Amino acid sequence: MNSPLDKEVQTLMEAAHDRAAKALGLTCTGPPAWGFLGVTLGRRAGDRWLRVSRTAKRNAGRKRGEGVVGASQVVPEGVPRPRLYAVHDWTDGDWAFEAEVLDHLTQPVVSPDRADLDHDPGLPDEWWADLRHALALLAETEGVKTTVRDGWIERAFPQFLGVPAPAKVDRVTGHGDLHWGNLTAAPLCLLDWERWGLVPFGYDVGLLHANSLLVPDVSARIRKEFAAILDTPPGRIGELTALAEMLQAVARGWYPDLAPRLVARAEALTGVRPPVPVHSEVRA
Repeated sequence: MNSPLDKEVQTLMEAAHDRAAKALGLTCTGPPAWGFLGVTLGRRAGDRWLRVSRTAKRNAGRKRGEGVVGASQVVPEGVPRPRLYAVHDWTDGDWAFEAEVLDHLTQPVVSPDRADLDHDPGLPDEWWADLRHALALLAETEGVKTTVRDGWIERAFPQFLGVPAPAKVDRVTGHGDLHWGNLTAAPLCLLDWERWGLVPFGYDVGLLHANSLLVPDVSARIRKEFAAILDTPPGRIGELTALAEMLQAVARGWYPDLAPRLVARAEALTGVRPPVPVHSEVRA
């Protein structure tokens, strides 16, 4: 979604992508698709998509039941996502690299250049029904990884929302990164499964809602479609968790346009104005 910030990162990731393509016997064409801060790089290879990601060498190694490999093994087929065909992992210097060969999707991503939404994509009723069905199926899956840990919630609620952390956080299995850059238009497909696992109930929907606040018709549609989740005490905790995470990003200089809407939504849910400075010098 965002191109790398400097030439060094770009060179590193392009070399890693070329290495993975050679190891997997793929010929890549078309423009590169960069992930957040150049951490991932993807390109088309015929009817496949080669995606390479990097992390610190100390974090090398895929954990059982987690990430895209775990999702391919556990998540039901009824949850639409790109099929995984092969992986190739290696370390080089200070970095660990993971490559995955997935389906190349022909339908467009709803918001390919940003996580939040700046226009109404006009998604049909069937799309919303498919999203509800996918999240319901996913919630019944046995997740392994705890996404958004309790310790972070204990610190983040008072720091970014100005309210005490909840005494209890109900969890279900969820996508963990449900924003508009990870969803395709019809037919629906959920992308990027690195964070899937046990999330606070309502967190996925709350995160998507937070990323929709610049487009009132879409945020209202989410509140309508997922009222059975958001209009419950556990669901509000999940939404507040998502808002706290977004407001942490605001405190780091991201989402300047969205920030006032995030503050207003959090205040509407808690009655307390979040103590987070709104920055404007860094674009989302």
